[in-house]
Amino acid sequence: MDSPHCHPADASAQALPGVPADWLRPDWPAPAHVQALCTTRAGGCSTGAYASMNLGLHVGDAAQAVLANRARLVAALQSITPGARPVFLDQVHGSCAVPLGAELPDGTPADAAWAQAPGLACTIMVADCLPVLFTDRLGRRVAAAHAGWRGLAGGVLESVLECFRPLAHRENALAAIHSRAKPANDLFAWLGPCIGPKAFEVGDDVRAAFCALDGAAKQHFAPRGGGKFLANLPALARQRLAAQGVTQVYGNDGSDAWCTFSQPSRFFSHRRDGAVGGGTGRMAACIWLG
Repeated sequence: MDSPHCHPADASAQALPGVPADWLRPDWPAPAHVQALCTTRAGGCSTGAYASMNLGLHVGDAAQAVLANRARLVAALQSITPGARPVFLDQVHGSCAVPLGAELPDGTPADAAWAQAPGLACTIMVADCLPVLFTDRLGRRVAAAHAGWRGLAGGVLESVLECFRPLAHRENALAAIHSRAKPANDLFAWLGPCIGPKAFEVGDDVRAAFCALDGAAKQHFAPRGGGKFLANLPALARQRLAAQGVTQVYGNDGSDAWCTFSQPSRFFSHRRDGAVGGGTGRMAACIWLG
C-alpha cells in the first residue's frame, strides 16, 4: 500500500514547467547543462493495467496509446531542451553499451547507451530493474544503464564506465595511452527507482553469481529459507560502482521511497503486476546534454 510520505527527495527537487510534477528529477551535483528525468505512472493516456504513462510497446498495451505517451515524453524533454529526443533500446538483460548518434534508430539491442552530442537522450525503460544514469564532472558525456540483476552481475555498469575512460586526457595524445588510469571519482551516478530489498526475492543462483564477483556481496542478501533470499539491488549496484572507484552515487538508497513493488499507484512493477491482467507498463529514465 502506498504511503503518502513515501516519495524520493529527488521527486520534486527540480520541478519544471512541461514536466509532470510526479516525475523524478535527480538531485545531484551534475553540471547545469546535463539534464535528466525519470517518469512515473503519471502523465499519460494508457488505461487499465497500463495506466497511465506506459512507454513500452512490447507489453500488450495499445500501440496508439504508447505512441501518444512517447510523444508526451518527447514534449517534456523539449520543454527543457528544444530538439531533444529519447532514443529507446531493445533491452536484452545484457551488458552491451552503444554510442548514440543522430542515425541510430530506436530498437538497437543493448542495455546501456552513452552520448556526447546535445539533445540525444540515453533512455532506459524499467518496471523493477534499476536504471542508472551517469555523467562526468564537466558534463562532457552522459550515459544510462539498465541494471537488472543479470545485467548487473554481467558487467553492464563496467561497460558504461569504459565509455568514460577516453575522456581522461582528451587533449594529450601521449597521456591518452594511460587513459585507463582516469580516476573514476570524477564521475557521478544516479540510481532510479527499482524493486526494493523487502520485495526482491531471488534464488541461491543469483546470490552465487554476485558472491563469485565479490564475496562481500553476501551482506546484500537476506535469507528467507528454502534457498530463497531478499536481494538489495541498489546496494549491489553501489558495491559494483565502488569496486570501480565510483563513489559519488546519488538517488536510490534502498528505502521504501524508491521501491517500485510497494507503490502501485506511482510505479509500474513487473513482479507485482506482470501476471495480472496480462501485463504492466514501463517507465523511462533519460539523460542528455542540453
